[in-house]
Amino acid sequence: MKTHGNTLYVTTQDAYLGKEDEAVVVRVEGQIRMRIPIHTLGSVVCFGQVSCSPAMMHLCAERSVAISFLSEHGRFLARVEGPVSGNVLVRREQYRWADSMDQSAIVAITVVTAKIANSRAVLLRSLRDRPERAGAVAIGQAAQVLKDRLIELRPGVGLDEIRGLEGECARIYFNVFDHLIATEKEHFFFHGRNRRPPLDRMNALLSFLYVLVEHDVRGALQAVGLDPAVGFLHRDRPGRLGLALDLMEEFRSFMADRLALSLVNLRQVHADGFQVLESGAITMDDETRRSVLIAYQKRKQEEIVHPFLLERTTVGLLVHLQARLLSRYIRGDLDGYPAFLWK
Repeated sequence: MKTHGNTLYVTTQDAYLGKEDEAVVVRVEGQIRMRIPIHTLGSVVCFGQVSCSPAMMHLCAERSVAISFLSEHGRFLARVEGPVSGNVLVRREQYRWADSMDQSAIVAITVVTAKIANSRAVLLRSLRDRPERAGAVAIGQAAQVLKDRLIELRPGVGLDEIRGLEGECARIYFNVFDHLIATEKEHFFFHGRNRRPPLDRMNALLSFLYVLVEHDVRGALQAVGLDPAVGFLHRDRPGRLGLALDLMEEFRSFMADRLALSLVNLRQVHADGFQVLESGAITMDDETRRSVLIAYQKRKQEEIVHPFLLERTTVGLLVHLQARLLSRYIRGDLDGYPAFLWK
């Protein structure tokens, strides 16, 4: 099983990443700020005006350390990586499955079932933690509707109907999401999902965390030899990582939504850490972005019992384990894909 490596997040603008022997060195204004041995890294994520030397990129490519470049606001721009690993036969089978609407629907049902169940778990956990909260009745009703919709995801349902159910359940979930925010409601509120660009602080926080989860999911899929671009629920579209988005559905509420709520409700991020641009878009300042990254890394170090393997693992390893299970299913080693269900 692939060991989860650390991710280096570089948010300081005008930072320069170079190579010294077997280490990545981060320089700011000519001064060395950090030196990290290459064998301790799993990936590097650069935000905004961050540059890398050819020698450093060569070293990372040789050691299978992917480098992702994102805008200062978290929008994915590009990725540099070495040769794709994995068995070509697995990818060929993945492409055959993606061409079959029936086989794609089988995988899509499992993925969407996990997404709805995990979203419902977030609602139920919030009720258990604060049963007296405002909106408790609405949250309970939404959780019940999500439970009812799960029954409709039965074998034989087509892709269009699956997408319709997924979209309906997402609306039900997000319609009560504002009730889960317990502090600074005048600054942190949620009146619906908006993005590209996010128009409020909560959406800005969610979008940023979704980018981080997608980065990890993409790397996990590539590590087991699957093509992140060819999905089953999310169909082919230029520039879209369909399979990465498929697998990510299992983790949105568990890894991103819960963390966003914790950061706000525990006052680990503050309203003045977000900036309003002339376009109306909301973005985080450097200090807030660093705080979120640190919290995300700490979250990935927490331990959990995998619901299918029944073994203790870290949250950060979950995406790698799920990618491995999906690969085994496509390869024919498993009778079905056991999606991640949070309990």
